[in-house]
Amino acid sequence: MDGRRRNPYELTDETPVYVISVAAQLSGLHPQTLRQYDRLGLVSPDRTAGRGRRYSARDIELLRQVQQLSQDEGINLAGIKRIIELENQVAALQSRIAELSAAVDGAAAAMHQREAQVHASYRRDLVPYTDVQQTSALVVWRPAPKRGE
Repeated sequence: MDGRRRNPYELTDETPVYVISVAAQLSGLHPQTLRQYDRLGLVSPDRTAGRGRRYSARDIELLRQVQQLSQDEGINLAGIKRIIELENQVAALQSRIAELSAAVDGAAAAMHQREAQVHASYRRDLVPYTDVQQTSALVVWRPAPKRGE
């Protein structure tokens, strides 16, 4: 969530609102197929207090995806379940990467801010020290001849 309070009556893609007959009609599947998918763990809708299934818009989209993979691609239900699990895992990892990236960006910004504070605290009345190279060269000094000599 983004920190703001949500309207409790606001519907999202995850809001479970559709009974099994409506979900079956919206997905183009038979209600018995939806029950089978639920038993296999392919699409698991939320449950009411009376144990009735309630499907969300996301569940219906997933039902359509399962049907498409099964009918058009010829993938068996075990393969589809594995595909869904891997897609969920990838989505979770992408979310975690985004969180960690934001944390790194925040830490870098804080470090740069602290570095700027340290540089701003330097005393300006001091002369920076520079190391002078010590050599063993011999320099002979001869005074210039005086005029008139």
